[in-house]
Amino acid sequence: MAAAEAKPLPFIYQYPLDVVKTRIQLQTGKGLGDEGYNGMLDCFRKIIRNEGAKTLYRGINAPILMEAPKRATKFAANDAWSKFYRNLFGVTKMDQKLSVLSGASAGATESFVVVPFELVKIRLQDRAQAGKYNGMVDCFQKIVRQEGILALYNGLEATIARHVTWNAGYFGCIFQVREQLPAAANKSQQIRNDIISGTIGGTVGTILNTPFDVVKSRIQNSPRIAGSIPKYNWVLPAVGTVLREEGFAALYKGFLPKVLRLGPGGGILLVVYTGIIDFFRTMRGEA
Repeated sequence: MAAAEAKPLPFIYQYPLDVVKTRIQLQTGKGLGDEGYNGMLDCFRKIIRNEGAKTLYRGINAPILMEAPKRATKFAANDAWSKFYRNLFGVTKMDQKLSVLSGASAGATESFVVVPFELVKIRLQDRAQAGKYNGMVDCFQKIVRQEGILALYNGLEATIARHVTWNAGYFGCIFQVREQLPAAANKSQQIRNDIISGTIGGTVGTILNTPFDVVKSRIQNSPRIAGSIPKYNWVLPAVGTVLREEGFAALYKGFLPKVLRLGPGGGILLVVYTGIIDFFRTMRGEA
């Protein structure tokens, strides 16, 4: 089984939440002023009023293009890691520990596909950076030309931390919650169990990984300038900087729009994934 940080089908409806999340995460310091965002609804209101509703979809091309390779890598990697760990530990069935381990490993693998798309998305979503780039392709070209091709992997360390913790929390909760729920006697009960366990898993995963997501956004939004060291560069020092300058609560900036997207998204994804697996099993005559 594989996890994902967002369900692709309703992605176009969820994306404004991602824009709002990023804007709030990129706010530094405690004094926000009139231009600052005082929460999710205030951010929505100010973006629409000052920049227009279409801004809520700025940068959407990058994550749309990311969806297919991201899902394929996640599903394939999780299957491969599950088999690897079962063979390594000499067991035939997955348990909670192996589910967490294989999910975390799949998340780390997936990160290498995700980072360039995420970096371009962050740059386009930020109000200050967006004016520098005329769309996704122009953003990609300017980053490579001005900062070097390796700059596309800025934030890889933080992305790995974000995906590992989300997948570990998601898989661990799914396994545990499913064990506590009544066994499904029919398809509707299976869907119910998947929605409940996936939503709880997505929520717990979001609680675990939001601090890494905050610093990832800031690292990827820091252009590389020759001869200077960015304020937010590596994940643990960046976490320390946020704690020291803004306090613990700042590590959870953007949590509400993030969990509103990824909590239910985790449940929907699990339902869809289970349905796809059942479909192919029926086609192969395994059902």
